[in-house]
Amino acid sequence: MARAPVYYGDYLKLDRLLSAQEPESVKAGVDAHDEMLFIIVHQAYELWFKQILHELDRIEADFGTIPVTDDAMGRVVHGLNRIHEILKLVVGQLDVLETMTPFDFLDFRDLLMPASGFQSLQFRLIETRLGLAPATRVPFDDKAIDERLSERDRAAFRAAGEKPSLFDLLDQWLARTPFLDWGGATFRDAYRAAVEKHLARDAEMVRSDPAIPQEKRERDLRNIERAIASFSAIFSATDDNGGWRLSGSAVQAALFITLYRDKPAAQQPFRLLAALMDIDETMTLWRYRHALMVERMIGVKIGTGGSSGHAYLRTTAERHRIFGDLFRLSSFLIPRSAVPELPAQVQARMGFVTAS
Repeated sequence: MARAPVYYGDYLKLDRLLSAQEPESVKAGVDAHDEMLFIIVHQAYELWFKQILHELDRIEADFGTIPVTDDAMGRVVHGLNRIHEILKLVVGQLDVLETMTPFDFLDFRDLLMPASGFQSLQFRLIETRLGLAPATRVPFDDKAIDERLSERDRAAFRAAGEKPSLFDLLDQWLARTPFLDWGGATFRDAYRAAVEKHLARDAEMVRSDPAIPQEKRERDLRNIERAIASFSAIFSATDDNGGWRLSGSAVQAALFITLYRDKPAAQQPFRLLAALMDIDETMTLWRYRHALMVERMIGVKIGTGGSSGHAYLRTTAERHRIFGDLFRLSSFLIPRSAVPELPAQVQARMGFVTAS
């Protein structure tokens, strides 16, 4: 059957979309020109949040398979990069919102209570599905996060928390990394020996340098001892690994991928880890920018939803990190020249193999 012609406005449902802005100030007979901007920016946020959740649907489906195929890995990395670009755009929208002055905001602010961006279900779902740990969530006015949500939204939020998050899938995928067994030896043993050798050399340099004051020498040596202890934690044969959220085997795999990222088999996994850090960093930036904007708009007043305003938002920026373990890996890197050479059989498995 022939398809009916598609008209631009009908396809985008512009009649519904452009009639969805209903300022409270108009209903109250108050002149508040900038409430339209406020509504449109926040509606745009929610549209982008919907796209992020749409991307996560496919990422979770692809990343949850065993094994994750090369094609699936490509889609996962592509989806994560798209989410990062969307988040960058979300941060940029604050520049538009900040063209509204605090005085402009006061024209309609009181009409919004007790509504708050804190009640954005989609943003809470993004946090949860990425893997924000419930224990690290900052309580909202000393109450659980879902107490300010509607009953329907609360049910959706709790249902999302019952499924494996992207963090969970990452941990399981990393733990399956096949290149850590070096045939009679392990990556863990080889890298631990290289690290201890490198740090021992640093300690000897500190001890033998007469130009270093005694107090600084002792401090530097203590720092090296702490570094050795931290390294030992991730090289432990158990998953009791010193406060990491990732399992011990997953941490070692992430470190392996970071060290040997130039090998063909590790290039796409390294891009995946980098994309997750990009997302975490940009979400943190958005929270900081949001906190600064709120401070600029309302000072020390409480938020419309009853929170402590910018103080609450600033705290979430510091504590609502998801992939902090990946950032922490940088503390355990040694110079490229000191990294152990891959055994020939591992090197062959990680390269592009062609018939001679």
